[in-house]
Amino acid sequence: MEDEDMDQIIFVLNQLVLWVAAGAMMFGGVVPYIPQYRDIRRTQNAEGFSSYVCLVLLVANILRILFWFGRHFETALLWQSIIMIMTMLIMLRLCTDIRVANELNMKRRAFADFELKYFWLWSRFMDYLQCVLSFTALAAYITYLFLDSGIFVETLGFLAVFTEAMLGMPQLYRNYQNKSTEGMSIKMVCMWTSGDTFKTVYFVLNQAPVQFSICGLLQVFVDVAILFQVYYYSRYPQKPVSHTVHTTSAKAL
Repeated sequence: MEDEDMDQIIFVLNQLVLWVAAGAMMFGGVVPYIPQYRDIRRTQNAEGFSSYVCLVLLVANILRILFWFGRHFETALLWQSIIMIMTMLIMLRLCTDIRVANELNMKRRAFADFELKYFWLWSRFMDYLQCVLSFTALAAYITYLFLDSGIFVETLGFLAVFTEAMLGMPQLYRNYQNKSTEGMSIKMVCMWTSGDTFKTVYFVLNQAPVQFSICGLLQVFVDVAILFQVYYYSRYPQKPVSHTVHTTSAKAL
């Protein structure tokens, strides 16, 4: 009887851990954007956040959702993509409204103008939304045509997670070019590393598609490389520090 009670307790605790882990996966990725959203709204200044972060994450998560139709993976990861898309659209709307309000003399640019040099530099949130919907429709149509192709589905999944995995590379390269990580917080980089490590372990333990685990490891590698840059350039400065630089992080945490 006692053994049955203990087994029941272990089962309940195991389920609780799984629910907490799934919740962390679904909402953990958007948590860092909450204080950033509040800070941008309070200061009415969006210069510290790159709208291209929204572009990368929107593309990555749209492709991941389409990948799900070809190869079902855990529901928590599907909801993670849906929540991230909603978060990026909210961030994009705020940043666009503030940028337009601060640049009254800026010439209005629209998605329908189809000017490549002004891509993702439009004046209204609706233009960004039109672009996202157009991309989604096109990608969904192509996915529908090739859904029976295993090679296409696996490639789609790889592109989805690889795009997100590369999010830290611009920051890594910028640090290398500047020979400095001035303006970066070591706590922020540790948050990246711990979050991506948790995510990768979650992928492995829950037997997510192999693309998720490989690209998760790549993200951790990039995070560790940036962490090393923060340590190295702070301990061995390559050039004199002249003023505080507000680094726009590729991850925008």
